[in-house]
Amino acid sequence: MLIVVSCEAPSVLVAILRYWRERAAQAGALVATRDLTAALWEFLRDSTPTRRRSRFGDADYDWEYRVNTTSGAVGWRDRLLGLLNSPYQPSEPGLFREMLETWREKTLCDFAQYTFLDLGSGKGRTLLMASDFPFRRIVGVELLPSLQKIAEENISTYKSTSQQCFRLESVCADATQFPFPEGPLLIYLFHPFPEAGLRRTLANLRESLQQSPRPVYVLYHNPLLEQVVADYGLRKITGTHQYAIFAA
Repeated sequence: MLIVVSCEAPSVLVAILRYWRERAAQAGALVATRDLTAALWEFLRDSTPTRRRSRFGDADYDWEYRVNTTSGAVGWRDRLLGLLNSPYQPSEPGLFREMLETWREKTLCDFAQYTFLDLGSGKGRTLLMASDFPFRRIVGVELLPSLQKIAEENISTYKSTSQQCFRLESVCADATQFPFPEGPLLIYLFHPFPEAGLRRTLANLRESLQQSPRPVYVLYHNPLLEQVVADYGLRKITGTHQYAIFAA
């Protein structure tokens, strides 16, 4: 059954104010102002022609499968909103396969029993790559309507002889408040939130598990806030400097 969630494009001003307030609550007004200024400066640097060209450097996957997942073709508004949360960056195919194979090796889980859930799924490249494995179902959750629409287009046009899962969907919603699907879950995070957003997500997960206990794993790519995940009682199974795998 498809999940239908309405979604409107976030306001840039609201996003800026929310970013500042959350940082101020954690570290004080001075640090919040400094971090906001740094984020806006990085946005200006990222808007230069040279930096824009460099964002097309990950386009090999798109050429091979005739899809649009590169970070180079993202508009200024979505890039700015991304910098206030986590900049859009598609996962690298080789590393993604390594992460999933490590999860299976360490847990002995059966892909067919699990729903793959990508929180902050962007244009959906991870959903397409996950379909090379025989998951029960694959769901992506993306806040920005423009990226989510592209993800839907990619899902509809994707063709691969290695595809094993055909139950793919992309949902436009706030991933920090998204109702977790029933059944066993493998949750994928490519560092999609600042600390406040990650804490909201983990609190939401904890409540879901209290209401419906079930096997849940978290695959955290670029685990800059790894300790926050551990603070919510998730047990680290394995990992490298590039990713960490947790059991709930």
